[in-house]
Amino acid sequence: MHKKIWTLLAIVYTTTLMLVSLMTLRNLPSVGVSHGDKIFHFLAYFILTSLWAFAFYNNFKLKKIKSIMIAFVISVVFGIVVEVLQGTVTSYRSLDVYDMLANTFGALLATGVLVINNFKRIKKL
Repeated sequence: MHKKIWTLLAIVYTTTLMLVSLMTLRNLPSVGVSHGDKIFHFLAYFILTSLWAFAFYNNFKLKKIKSIMIAFVISVVFGIVVEVLQGTVTSYRSLDVYDMLANTFGALLATGVLVINNFKRIKKL
């Protein structure tokens, strides 16, 4: 995959995530899964962190670990900002601390997976 595509994917995904997080979500079908909303948050921020880690590494020429850590911090801060915006600028959404936790845990798992994968590659050399 062309290296610059990671940055484009990260920007498009981040923008989409922001828009979906701030728009009215009426008449959504129930997924029938307990805490489905939290699972969505977890997965969304796992993907967000992964995309930005690849973007930073491939396009900004940062070391892998630094790329992963910056992506983690940005994802967590982004998740907090989105939740605060939901509670302050919308009348149809609300700030949810558990959503923030799900976002953070998703970003944390992505960070762990990427770091472990990086160390496994180093050991093989």
